Amino acid sequence: MLDEILRQPSEQRRNQTVLKHYQSFFKDHKQELLTWDIGPIKELVPSFQVFRAEPGPQINLWSYASIGANNFGHDKLGLLEFIVHSPIESPTLVETMGMITHYHANRNLGFGHSMPIGEPWLDGSECNHWLISKRYPLGAELEICNIKNTHIHVALLLPITEAENKYKAKNGLEALEKLFEDKGLEYWNIRRKSLV
Repeated sequence: MLDEILRQPSEQRRNQTVLKHYQSFFKDHKQELLTWDIGPIKELVPSFQVFRAEPGPQINLWSYASIGANNFGHDKLGLLEFIVHSPIESPTLVETMGMITHYHANRNLGFGHSMPIGEPWLDGSECNHWLISKRYPLGAELEICNIKNTHIHVALLLPITEAENKYKAKNGLEALEKLFEDKGLEYWNIRRKSLV
């Protein structure tokens, strides 16, 4: 069934729908479409792009969102794209979108999954892991991108610390999310301390 969804509409049309979805949601933000040509992402997804929205009325943060991750649907996980919010503009986050799309193509990422980054998500941060999260600050209007016969989820990349990732592995995703809620997680704060 998923193979049928991936064929209709075509990759190019799905990616155009994703772009229009982002453009519509962030309509009052300055927007730019970026590419990342370094590494294997362009071989894997020739049409790969990153949508960037500057801070504005929807969210007072920079937003970087993938276009092309939906080309790798997985039967149990559905179709995904990824977004990250940052207090600063950073070319590193364009690379991040390429990396996460490549990782997703090979490892079937889904909500609740986490992965090491190998370095801080931004300079000066203790957070060196991503959590694929439904903790969505902007609601279903951005999270759900409707396409013919199905939809694409836009998943939040939540930067977390190694200790928080270990806490999730030991206690489960719900326990980590409750901890974040109880302690008032500032996921965008580059210098935030680990909550574990």
